[in-house]
Amino acid sequence: MANLADEYGTDVELYVKPLTTTIHADTPTGAPAALHELLDQLGLERHEYPVGSPLYIWHTVPDHLDTDEQKRLATRAIPALRLAGYKVNCTPEVFDEAAFQQAAHEARARTTHTSPRTPAPAPAPAPCSSRPAPARRTP
Repeated sequence: MANLADEYGTDVELYVKPLTTTIHADTPTGAPAALHELLDQLGLERHEYPVGSPLYIWHTVPDHLDTDEQKRLATRAIPALRLAGYKVNCTPEVFDEAAFQQAAHEARARTTHTSPRTPAPAPAPAPCSSRPAPARRTP
C-alpha cells in the first residue's frame, strides 16, 4: 500500500485517493498514537489493516458527508494538527480557504483562552501542495 506521508516526509498527507472521491489522511509508518487520536477527535474515521494488530493505519473523511462538507472537515483539521506540532500537507483539490481561515481563527482563540500569558502561534500559510497530485493509474 502506498503511504504518501512516508514518501513526502510529512506527519499527515490530505488528498483525494486516485480513482475515487474519498479524502484520505495518510500518516507515516509508526506514527504516534497521539496523532491517530487527534485525527479521530477531529472527525476523521480510522482504518487499520490488518484489523487487530495493524501494520497500516490511515484515516478518511466520512463518506456520508457531501463533497463540500468533506473538504471543509479535512481542511478544518489542519490548524489543530499544526498547533499540535505536526507537519501537514493538503492537495489543492481538498483545500478550502474559508474553512481554513475560520478554523485557524478558532484554534488561536482556544489557545489564547487556555494560555493567556503565552501568545498563540499562528498557523502557517495555506498548506496546499505545489507538487502534482498522485498519478492516476488505470487498469
